[in-house]
Amino acid sequence: MAAGQHNVWCLLGKKAGDNTQVLALARAVGSDFEEKHIVARPWELLAHLCLGITLAGIDRRASSALAAPWPDLVISAGRRNEPVARWIKRQSGGRTRLVHIGRPWAPLDCYDLIVTTPQYFLPQQDNILHNALPLHEPAVSGAAAALQGWREQFASLPRPWIAVLVGGDSGRFVLTARKGGRLGAMADELARNSGGSLLVTDSPRTPTAAGDALQSALTAPHFCYRVRSGGDNPYQAVLALADAFIVTGESMSMLSEAADTRRPLYIFDPGDGDSRWWSLPHAWRYKPLSFRLAMRFGPARMRRDVGRIQAALVESGRAHWLRHEDSSAAVRAIGEAGLRAGESSDGPGAAQLELARSAEAVRRLLT
Repeated sequence: MAAGQHNVWCLLGKKAGDNTQVLALARAVGSDFEEKHIVARPWELLAHLCLGITLAGIDRRASSALAAPWPDLVISAGRRNEPVARWIKRQSGGRTRLVHIGRPWAPLDCYDLIVTTPQYFLPQQDNILHNALPLHEPAVSGAAAALQGWREQFASLPRPWIAVLVGGDSGRFVLTARKGGRLGAMADELARNSGGSLLVTDSPRTPTAAGDALQSALTAPHFCYRVRSGGDNPYQAVLALADAFIVTGESMSMLSEAADTRRPLYIFDPGDGDSRWWSLPHAWRYKPLSFRLAMRFGPARMRRDVGRIQAALVESGRAHWLRHEDSSAAVRAIGEAGLRAGESSDGPGAAQLELARSAEAVRRLLT
């Protein structure tokens, strides 16, 4: 399909992981596309539940313009953008095709294609494409000059370079200061025992207290980037350059991107183990509590369990749990990865193949 043959709108919201998937799919499809930034109002959930197909839940002045000519295709992700996508289709007289990534709240038949992953429990049906991991573009997507600049900045740190990719609160997972400190201590131990260093980067979701506790635990050579401090984000460079990865397990996008590098990957469990959840003060916060209620009482297709992706990665051997008792094996694997530094893997990774398959499914909708 020639570039520019179809008009595609990408609905982008506040969640970086959703936006990454939407843009990755749009670029893989190969048509020209426009980014439509949608700013939701605080009461958007009420508008969504009570009014259905409406723009009442968004701030239209702060959002990108939504006006004819209407697109051939809308790609969306996340609950906040669903009413917007369906409103656009109605304005187009039903001509616009809708592709949603993840799990929609609306009836599944409202969408021409849903691209989903295991944590969402969606059924097998003709308009649903099941992938193993979230969509993303290859890690080496930045300019060569920028990548070389980060390589030079990291050059004084001993190899192997161990990336620590830190997410934050999500669903039942709450990244407390105590967990941040434990992650920092375990990563530091691996770096010291392997003779390497740490490349740490957090995310907008990382609680400040958890990030501070993690950073305070580091004694091995390290580079630490904090999103709230501003400056150039080295995330893409870290993905491209690191010899091994430690990722907080609640972040599907970070797990997917790290796994696709085919370098050693260790998952830090940000859960609460065998503790009774009701005995933990942080479990009574709005998000973890609402998540538990939804998992307990909500319909099956509205549930979400990131543990299904974690388990699949571990069972397939593409990842391992970060555990003190397994540290010797981890040190050996990371050390061997450091010796192979600079070598490239042959052929595309599994996630790249899934991205290509998803893009082909979208192109079939348009042709």
